Amino acid sequence: MTGRWLRRRLAALAVTLPWLAVAPAPAQPPAAVCPPAVVSTGAADGAPRDRGLLWRITRDGRSSYLYGTLHVGKPAWQRLGPQVTAALRASDALALEVDPGDPALLQALTGLPRGTALPAPLNDRLQHAFERACVAPASLAPLHPVLQTTTLAVLEARWLGMDPAFALEQMLAEQARAGGLRVVALETAAQQTGALLPASDAETQALIDQTLRQLEDRSARRVLARLAAAWESGDLAALEDYEHWCDCVASDGDRAYLRRLNDRRNPALANGIEAWHRQGRRLFAAVGALHMTGPQSLPRLLAKQGFAVERVAFER
Repeated sequence: MTGRWLRRRLAALAVTLPWLAVAPAPAQPPAAVCPPAVVSTGAADGAPRDRGLLWRITRDGRSSYLYGTLHVGKPAWQRLGPQVTAALRASDALALEVDPGDPALLQALTGLPRGTALPAPLNDRLQHAFERACVAPASLAPLHPVLQTTTLAVLEARWLGMDPAFALEQMLAEQARAGGLRVVALETAAQQTGALLPASDAETQALIDQTLRQLEDRSARRVLARLAAAWESGDLAALEDYEHWCDCVASDGDRAYLRRLNDRRNPALANGIEAWHRQGRRLFAAVGALHMTGPQSLPRLLAKQGFAVERVAFER
């Protein structure tokens, strides 16, 4: 596995795995130099504006919506813009990849087979990564070691003023429940982790080693920063061109992993959206933005299922 492969992988996780919005506990006492805290002041940050990517999908005489999200966020992003707000209010159910508020989610994530213990040098590096992130190791201890390092990698977003605690899935689920909307999951935690976890101990250790290298040299932040900028501005062309500008697909294996993490999951996601719509629901489906790209993108798959798919234009 190459460093470029891992930079792509870590950045992609911010738009594919919403359970990372579950924030780990801070370490006590904190390290000398910690990521800056991402906190909400509660003050309005100008007029609410639309961010991300939104499509109206229409079939059977009614419209549902497809919203491309980022699974880390800023406090200012918690205020939905007028177009996204109107779409959510016009819906009667919210569909997420997984529901971060579902108690069964944590149980599924903590019940994964862990394999053999990590070699001492690798485990020491993992503990140092916890210290640098100012995260208590005990807060992630029940997770598979790959998921621990993955979570630490996505928490690098705090250096960019973002945090999984402010992910849109959390906020959308809270607003939906407060408004009486049903919240449904399009995937299970097992389906998501199945796309991420290696099959052998050797692959697991190699993946953790590479993840820690990217945390140690801080190289994961650059791609994450550009990815977040593309999402915030709704730049679908930049997201479609992701493999080229990230300089991260160096082999057929790299490309196959990206397909596994995104494209191969899309047919099931599209089928789930179609099934709920067919049952008479006006659905607001919020799914990671990279699922909106490529030949197997959700908008393309839903068009093949007979939906009229229309991108909703935002004022920028």
